[in-house]
Amino acid sequence: VPLQASGGGLVQAGGSLRLSCAASGRTFSRYAVGWFRQAPGKERDFVAAIGWNGGRIAYVDSVKGRFTISRDNAENTVYLHMNSLKPEDTAVYYCAASIASMSTMEGSYGFWGQGTLVTVSS
Repeated sequence: VPLQASGGGLVQAGGSLRLSCAASGRTFSRYAVGWFRQAPGKERDFVAAIGWNGGRIAYVDSVKGRFTISRDNAENTVYLHMNSLKPEDTAVYYCAASIASMSTMEGSYGFWGQGTLVTVSS
């Protein structure tokens, strides 16, 4: 399933951004979706994931209480609402889709978007 991530940009610490992951195809509602991020010089890490119907959600500890993942299957879109952003949140954010159950593991996802850059200034 083709994925398109968008919504990144430059924001000051404490600010907010909303990332979108838009998919094409009528079967998107059957896929779990995850957000991952890769900071400069680091490996790609899990951020958040949501099951096909939104019933299961997971976050990495460092974003709990600040980020919220949600989905609108009618619009074929998954969102990542990011509040209270910190400089350490600076990274390229990728969305990914999996036909299997929701997972925090990168290898579980077979479809990836192109990434959107989030830069948080101090």
